[in-house]
Amino acid sequence: MHTSILRRSLATAAATGGAAALLLAAAGGAAAHVGVTPDKTSANSYALLTFAVPHGCDESGTTRVAITLPAELNDAQPTVNPNWTVEKVTEQLPEPKKLADGTSITKRTSQIVYTAKAPLEHQLRDTLVLSAKLPDAAGKTLYFPTLQTCETGQTDWSEIPADGQDPHSLKAPAPSVTVTEAASTDGHGAAPTASHSTEQASAVSGSGAGDGGAGARSWAGLAAGLGGLVLGGTALVRSTARRNPADTPAK
Repeated sequence: MHTSILRRSLATAAATGGAAALLLAAAGGAAAHVGVTPDKTSANSYALLTFAVPHGCDESGTTRVAITLPAELNDAQPTVNPNWTVEKVTEQLPEPKKLADGTSITKRTSQIVYTAKAPLEHQLRDTLVLSAKLPDAAGKTLYFPTLQTCETGQTDWSEIPADGQDPHSLKAPAPSVTVTEAASTDGHGAAPTASHSTEQASAVSGSGAGDGGAGARSWAGLAAGLGGLVLGGTALVRSTARRNPADTPAK
């Protein structure tokens, strides 16, 4: 009886370990992507978009990160990072674009380019922050194709999922943010304080994977999965022991 219980316990432990390895691999894959985490997602709001830069290309240090802005954004203000120089790339519009305030523009910022003062080693990570006004387009997903150039090679994070496709199935998904409904205003025209956690949860990260929010969700899922497996294994061992009272002395 003891041998049978021991074998079942070992089998349960092996299954738990195998599942844990798979969950760890999934979490690691998500953290490896360039992702973006917004501090807010409300339409017409000014948001801080934090791009997380993961390991380099096949263990080669990162030297340059070029973030392409979606057509819905006319401009973005890059935050200074002491480890990088930064520049804006502008493009001429095919025709003047009329803004909500009645003015028109003929150029827009199409790309923000960060260049490392020294290569970012592959075992390290950094964050690059942009400030941008989100468009009045609730439900719209904005994609930020990002080219990560390394000392050797590069990774083009620009894949956009087709309708109905799981973004996590993409090898190099573009970082993305989904715009939510605009915050309502009170009688004085001041917007009430929005729930920071709610807005964070509604943001879509580039597969999640690479961005601080995606990493946190991956590890939370890992912890929940492991907890369930351990409880299941413990219940199996106790149930088997009750059915096989091997320690009861014979009369």
